[in-house]
Amino acid sequence: MSSVTPVEASPPAHALAQILLLSGAAALGGFLFGYDTAVVSGAIGFLTEHFSLTAEMTGWAASSLLVGCMIGAATSGYISDRRGRKPVLLACAGLFGLSAVLSAFASGIAVLTWARFAGGIAIGAVSMLSPMYIAEIAPERLRGRLVGLYQLAIVVGILIVFLINWFIQGHGDHLWNVETGWRLMFGSLVIPAALFGVLISLVPESPRWLFQVGRTDTALKVLHRLNGEAEANRLIESWRQPVEAGSAAELFAPQWRKPLVLGIALAVFSQLSGINAVMYYAPEIFKSAGNSTSSAFAQTIIVGAVNLALTLVALTLVDRIGRRRLLLVGTAMQTLALGVAAWCFGTHTTGPAVLLALLGFVAAFAVSTGPVTWIAISEIFPNRLRGRAMSVAVSCLWVADWIVTQTFPMLQQSAGPATTFGIYAGCGLFCLGCLAVIMPETKNRSLEQIEASWNS
Repeated sequence: MSSVTPVEASPPAHALAQILLLSGAAALGGFLFGYDTAVVSGAIGFLTEHFSLTAEMTGWAASSLLVGCMIGAATSGYISDRRGRKPVLLACAGLFGLSAVLSAFASGIAVLTWARFAGGIAIGAVSMLSPMYIAEIAPERLRGRLVGLYQLAIVVGILIVFLINWFIQGHGDHLWNVETGWRLMFGSLVIPAALFGVLISLVPESPRWLFQVGRTDTALKVLHRLNGEAEANRLIESWRQPVEAGSAAELFAPQWRKPLVLGIALAVFSQLSGINAVMYYAPEIFKSAGNSTSSAFAQTIIVGAVNLALTLVALTLVDRIGRRRLLLVGTAMQTLALGVAAWCFGTHTTGPAVLLALLGFVAAFAVSTGPVTWIAISEIFPNRLRGRAMSVAVSCLWVADWIVTQTFPMLQQSAGPATTFGIYAGCGLFCLGCLAVIMPETKNRSLEQIEASWNS
């Protein structure tokens, strides 16, 4: 990699404010991601009873959304490389709203799973496009923290929906929740989906994408607004790349195999930790530890609050101490906490001990794997292949998430919680060893410098 770093001018104050606003608008996609994936945690127990579901069908009710995520992530990169980031994000807002309405009025489990599948397409697309858009408009020195806003928005969405689920389930008795409460939980997504659509309609297209497709004048106008004239001209001069987007076959060229393998590994390892087994089934886990329904929902809110607090800490660290160190230390702490949770269930040490172990796991994930995964996969790929490469990595993330979500109820039923969390701890140990070998440091490097490093 070249040792010469281009001088990055600080954007004017008004331009920096615009970058923050645009990043916040794009990050709202993460809010919808967190909200829509975690809403099932409050609804799953009630809808399982409503539709008389088996353990396998309970897993499918929770994980059908993730099949849609795979498709959304796999296709949105190609579409966004051809049509732009903004139109695809607008389509996602519409799918979020449609999914919320259909889920709320589902007359059977088939309708519900198809509605969740549609919402999953939107989540899969947003999970790739929102951090990509932010990475493409952010100054190098702020990119880690700005892309980290996406992960922050995810955990805010999770916490908010945990609070809404708790509020709704407390509004009526158990029978009311089985018949109506879970429908309101799903339907509440309509409001943030509409807000996301309004905000995305107001943002400009990504200047890097505009330059990539040959619309240099338009790209320059956007850059002038966001960076000031001098920095805009410097950026245009530094973007020395072919106008045409790269082909899918180029992803597997020798010089790009390392970032592709790294992106897939980061995506898959983030899910093998079992984080979404906790996020999607938290109330059911706490019930299995001997808590009442109301107490289980309250403890779930604590999980969401810890998730948010440590994500805020991560945003202050990721551009200071770097992606690699955060990821390795956090993965080690996650593995330890999962081992403690497995021991608690195995020795029947339940109640507060289980809560503390899971809080430790969530805290370690939130300060490391959660934000670092999205930051890294938004910056390690070459500019002309970023859309397709991120599609591959994020699709693999959703496949891994689906496997964990689908199998968790079955593992709980057949092997018990101690073995289940022991398996996740073992996966964490394996992931730690792999990441220690393959994870580079990318802080304070421009996207072009990172791209050049794979060729050197």
